[in-house]
Amino acid sequence: MAKKSQCEKLGFSILGLIILYFKVFEYMYSLSTLVLKKNTWYNQIMDYSFININESENTKNQAAEILYKTFTCINKDAWPDMETALIEVNECIEEPNICIGIKIADELIGWTGMRPMYKLTWELHPMVIKKDFWGKGYGKIMLYELERIALEKGIIGLFAGSDDETFSTSLSDREITPENIFNEIKNIKNYKNHPYEFYQKCGYIITGVVPNANGDRKPDIFLWKDLRK
Repeated sequence: MAKKSQCEKLGFSILGLIILYFKVFEYMYSLSTLVLKKNTWYNQIMDYSFININESENTKNQAAEILYKTFTCINKDAWPDMETALIEVNECIEEPNICIGIKIADELIGWTGMRPMYKLTWELHPMVIKKDFWGKGYGKIMLYELERIALEKGIIGLFAGSDDETFSTSLSDREITPENIFNEIKNIKNYKNHPYEFYQKCGYIITGVVPNANGDRKPDIFLWKDLRK
């Protein structure tokens, strides 16, 4: 086989450099696009503020409206009208309960709260975000703020009950018995965007279930988080 001439070697070297240049350019472009997208998301998600739900009558009415409208499409019997939703809001803001909301500009888009349950573990209730803002990170931000407040008060754990009244999880597939309860919890599946998975992503673990809590095969799922971790 004939040896390659110096010109041929030079040509291959230049071609290799050109290919390498375009590969580096492609990588840098992809990286800059990713950073831009991340920064855009960050700037959008940072456009919020927290508010005390007990701040004004207007805030309480907004909170009741969010509760009523959001749960109408999940479980219409939970708070079937504005009157029952407002009663719930007033119960949630009673002392020593803590209730906060998250706002974008002047719009309340969600609210949550906690109330005493045990000495160092309180119950998380409620947790609600306007449907238009689901999946955008605001629920997680609001929950983390509530957990920060809890830790400041010396609370070390939060408990949450998350009903499955719409057959949204595999726990509603069959009767829960002493023989299968632990296996069913371990292998739980989410069929219809049930919020238990949201809590798990925020560090909560499933600690138990009350079978048929709301009727046949309509369990209540118990979750808990150690706020010190």
